[in-house]
Amino acid sequence: MKFSDTGGGVAFAVRVVPRAQKNAIQGELGDALKVRLCAPPVDGAANAALMEFLADKAGVPRSRVRIVSGTTGRNKRVEIAGLAAAEAEKRLLG
Repeated sequence: MKFSDTGGGVAFAVRVVPRAQKNAIQGELGDALKVRLCAPPVDGAANAALMEFLADKAGVPRSRVRIVSGTTGRNKRVEIAGLAAAEAEKRLLG
């Protein structure tokens, strides 16, 4: 898993599995964080659920989480502002 510090936060890859039984971080898949979401991949519902879920797990406001790339696919690049890479890894995987 590769969390990388950016100018104002941390960026990392995410692999989304929509329509799951419950929202959960399932672990790592290659260099990406595998996240299972209840939301369907329709009308941005899975993207909204992903941002809400990651904000909750990282303990930051939802406004600090954004999808940098991959909004229409399962593989995404996510950035969380105001959080260091080591702290993000600890909060999301610990």
